[in-house]
Amino acid sequence: MPQAQPTSVPADGLTTRQRRNRALLMVHTGDGKGKSTAAFGMALRAWNQGWPVGVFQFVKSAKWRIGEQSALEALDSAHAADGVGGPIEWHKMGSGWSWSRKAGTETDHAAEAAEGWAEIKRRLAASAHRLYVLDEFTYPMTWGWVDTEDVVATLRDRPAGQHVVITGRNADPRLLDAADLVTEMRKVKHPMDAGQKGQRGIEW
Repeated sequence: MPQAQPTSVPADGLTTRQRRNRALLMVHTGDGKGKSTAAFGMALRAWNQGWPVGVFQFVKSAKWRIGEQSALEALDSAHAADGVGGPIEWHKMGSGWSWSRKAGTETDHAAEAAEGWAEIKRRLAASAHRLYVLDEFTYPMTWGWVDTEDVVATLRDRPAGQHVVITGRNADPRLLDAADLVTEMRKVKHPMDAGQKGQRGIEW
């Protein structure tokens, strides 16, 4: 496999292997389509490497079961049954979070976002996953449901070996500054511009 060469080598005292294996904080932002899709592609790669993966969706409706969720949960079942790949957990804020769901309760989005972030902090401290997908996590920060300074500090100081990818529009400049990799999805053209709604197999 071809290996991309870095444009510069910092004087950080690390070997090439140490620098290559340093865990990354990644942000997919911008107005274009594909931010979450790219993050879920990383989850597929992580599963193939046998890594424990945690997916946390902060905005999408609990009633909307996207195709990536079905696929990744099937891969988790394959891991449990045959030992292939790695374990995958999938949690949705709107459903009350898988670890604390209470039937019949009203959803308070701000409180649930704060609870989700608190759980992620606990998991980071315990090195529970090798890859964390925090899908649409920029919005709770924008809306003030989660403190951005706390997010940046926690992710900056997280125990080694844990990759984190955050998706969503309008990522806070402080988050972008802390990230190792930032990709901005820019819309050039979209079927919705011509009045065409999202469709099966493309959007879900």
